[in-house]
Amino acid sequence: MDDTGIVVKYRVNGVLYQSPDSLARSYHEQIIARIKVMAGLDIAEKRKPQDGRFGTVFDDRNIDFRVSILPSLFGEDAVIRILDKAGILANVQSLSLDALGLTNEVVNRFRRIVHEPYGMVLIAGPTGSGKTTTLYAAISELNTQEEKVITIEDPVEYQLPGVVQIPVNEKKGMGFANGLRSILRHDPDKVMVGEIRDAETARIAVQSALTGHLVFSTVHANSSIDVVTRLTQMGVDQFNLVSALTCVMAQRLVRTVCEQCAERVQIDAELAAQSGLGENETDTGAWRKGTGCDACLGTGYSGRTAITELLPVDDDIREHIMTQASGRQLLALAREKGLVTLREQGLQLASRGVTTLEEVNRVTFAE
Repeated sequence: MDDTGIVVKYRVNGVLYQSPDSLARSYHEQIIARIKVMAGLDIAEKRKPQDGRFGTVFDDRNIDFRVSILPSLFGEDAVIRILDKAGILANVQSLSLDALGLTNEVVNRFRRIVHEPYGMVLIAGPTGSGKTTTLYAAISELNTQEEKVITIEDPVEYQLPGVVQIPVNEKKGMGFANGLRSILRHDPDKVMVGEIRDAETARIAVQSALTGHLVFSTVHANSSIDVVTRLTQMGVDQFNLVSALTCVMAQRLVRTVCEQCAERVQIDAELAAQSGLGENETDTGAWRKGTGCDACLGTGYSGRTAITELLPVDDDIREHIMTQASGRQLLALAREKGLVTLREQGLQLASRGVTTLEEVNRVTFAE
């Protein structure tokens, strides 16, 4: 809500779109109270954040609504995340690394790494960048029923058959660190920790990888190189970290051009300069942009695909980390070994007409 009234926004493919119609401010308290009642929250509490959930059945499909209430300047703000469990289950059953839209080279290299018997695989990126989906795809391929796979998540988004999945419950004392300690007593072969948020979870995850487990997790970091710095700042022993770490992959999601209204475009000099491209770099390629149609609701985009930055951690990378090499030096070495940055992969997709240069600029920095 703002000073003009109640504003409703929808997030479609990662981007917010505002409803053309707003509601009068007089309805605000009633709407928030109703949402709280449905989610089992305290309607009298208006000064603290609250989280809850409720469900319904629509067209014989179970729909899950996850609610978050946050106090703001003009009153409480509500965010509702809608999950179609039937649709998710159908997607999970066909989920694999090949279905993520990654390049063949990245899929092949990542697949070899996740089939190692032990070590630590980390996926980096902001909220909503598809990190958990990538981990689920890797676990789905490893889930052959010959090994025990346990996950601890907040919350459990996809239900994987044959996998022991544990939801985090901070109110009951079941955090990532406590849950991970208990998991290790159940003799797992593969472990997925939904997110490394604190030093204790990071240390336990590293020790697990060093003692013969394959550990998957996510970290909020901007690039694959930044992950090492982030974990060492948490207080993780650097020697143990580099010994356990086998792979870091940074990831973003970019919207793809709608095929129904796509048309070829010429990149103007101003956009090229903003994107850090030279005058002649945009002369070649199949640059495209959607004009907007009914199929894409006038946005020019339909669906999303992933761009990734895969950093396998080998002995050379470990040696550079241990000698306190700078991020620039690590990146230069990784590039010599074939690393393609998020920006570079995004520009490749844009030049082929899969996405647009504006979309690549939205999710990555111009170098």
